[in-house]
Amino acid sequence: MALRVSSSRTRSRLSPRQLLWRRVAVAVGAIALVAIALGLAFSGSPATLPEGVRVAGVDVGGLTPAAARVDLERRARALANTPVTFTADGRSWRLRPSQLGISVNWDAAVVTALREGNGPVPVRGFLRLGVRIFGADVSPAAEAYDAALNFELDRFARALDRPHREAAIVLKGRTPVVVPGQSGRILDRDQAARVIVQALASLTRTPHVALPVRVDVPRMTAAALQPVAAQARTALSKPVRLAIGPTRYRLPRYRIAQLLDLPAGGRRSLRIGGERATAFFVRLQKTVGREPQDADFAVTTHGIRVIPARDGRAVDVPATAAGLLRAALSPVNRVAPLVVKRTQPKLTTSAAKAMGIDELVSSYTTIYGGDPNRIHNVQLVAHLIDDHLIAPGEEFSFNQTTGDRNASKGFLEAPVIINGELQTGLGGGVCQVSTTVFNTAYEAGLKITARTNHALYISHYPLGRDATVNYPDTDLRFVNDTGHWLLLRTFVGSASLTVNLYGTSPHRKVVSEAAPLVTTGPPPVKKVDDPTLFVGQKALEEAGSPSLATHEERKVYDPSGKLLYDNTWYSSYRGEYKIVRIGTKPKPEAKKKPKPTDTGVTTTTTPTTVIPTLP
Repeated sequence: MALRVSSSRTRSRLSPRQLLWRRVAVAVGAIALVAIALGLAFSGSPATLPEGVRVAGVDVGGLTPAAARVDLERRARALANTPVTFTADGRSWRLRPSQLGISVNWDAAVVTALREGNGPVPVRGFLRLGVRIFGADVSPAAEAYDAALNFELDRFARALDRPHREAAIVLKGRTPVVVPGQSGRILDRDQAARVIVQALASLTRTPHVALPVRVDVPRMTAAALQPVAAQARTALSKPVRLAIGPTRYRLPRYRIAQLLDLPAGGRRSLRIGGERATAFFVRLQKTVGREPQDADFAVTTHGIRVIPARDGRAVDVPATAAGLLRAALSPVNRVAPLVVKRTQPKLTTSAAKAMGIDELVSSYTTIYGGDPNRIHNVQLVAHLIDDHLIAPGEEFSFNQTTGDRNASKGFLEAPVIINGELQTGLGGGVCQVSTTVFNTAYEAGLKITARTNHALYISHYPLGRDATVNYPDTDLRFVNDTGHWLLLRTFVGSASLTVNLYGTSPHRKVVSEAAPLVTTGPPPVKKVDDPTLFVGQKALEEAGSPSLATHEERKVYDPSGKLLYDNTWYSSYRGEYKIVRIGTKPKPEAKKKPKPTDTGVTTTTTPTTVIPTLP
């Protein structure tokens, strides 16, 4: 029997799910290949702008960045004087880019447009395909000259703005009435600025561009003010009385109406205020108030004493106004307290006593005279420095104490030394006071920090101890080095001036010595033409005086004999001009001698008197 051997081959079969995934993979691969192909096809050159991109409304697709920038700048220059019309509320205004100094950053705009389709291949192709299909518009960054833009916005706002009106309470007679509010309209300046700049920077002109205007709604409604109106009716229903102690001040209804500040500007409450209320409280202060009085010092024959200070009294306006409003809003108890407060003086009695102004430290008197204007100036400047307190360690300044000595303060024209000559000027006589003050400080042994002698020697002042001043550069200054306060007082008589310093005397010893007055030069000569004298003739008008000099030494010792100061003040005085009149009148022609007569008598004329020539 024959043996038959059979062989068979097993075939594997894929499941349906596996077949599905295989088909999906094939499809995705195909799509990817197509996408890559599209990306490669539309990727273009990275050196050019994508097709479909626009900058400021202008298609720049396919151009290089440089070419696009040149084209955009050219178009902007062409439109610099082309106006855009802006409209709002039936009004219109035409503006040109050149008016507002519009400047556009075209470089940045081109870079932004290039980014719209930039990236690695094939991504760049997909981006550029999207730009080609859907488009892309780049708005460049632009700016305007702020002053010009704000000027135009102000002009638009003046024409367009109609601010809202808040609901308010007004008085018709003495009856409060609620007036409803009203909406308004306002130019939206921030948004309008962006719209204007964007429209003028665009390279495509829109015929009319609307300006943004918003509704301005009032914050206060009439309904919200009804309760306040009821309060106002109560406030004005009856008089109110202000009480201070047993005294009563009646405020009638019309006065309350003047003091009442009705709601306004979004405020919902009543208050006492306004210009009439301010004027009322000023009058009330004059009636019940009192100014504080500083402590002062009285000079008597027995020395000096402190005049006690006195507190003042002032109306406490906020407290009184609050009480007045409470009384006005009450239907029954309509009495308000008039609140007053004490006001302190600047210098209290205790502070004045602690200053140590107990005795006379130094005194000096000078004699004066002259015309009425000079006497007036002496009295005026003495008043300006009178009753002046000098703190321990403080430097007294004559110029700072008096201030500018001008006509507005009452100073008059009087004889004064100007540039070394005695002339008439404003404030003549002031140096009489400064010299007296200097000598008072000198005799007190105080430290003198600034002193200047007069330009001309004045014999009625102590030798070498005169002191001139001129605001603001030439000053008299000394330091209060006594360790206590000093009080400077002036006493003006009909022909004398006394300056006293009061305080606590340091009991210093002052030793002084003046050097003799010496001549340092001849009088300066001033020649003056005189048409009444013949040529060659001279006449002495003023003899003048030579220049002079002296010095004064002062030594100051404390009670123990210790030398505190050793000062020498040098004084140099100009000479007064010797004035000589010089003849300028031409000499007359000489007359011929008469011939002798038969009688032997010679006829002559009366000789001319000639002023002798000075050597």
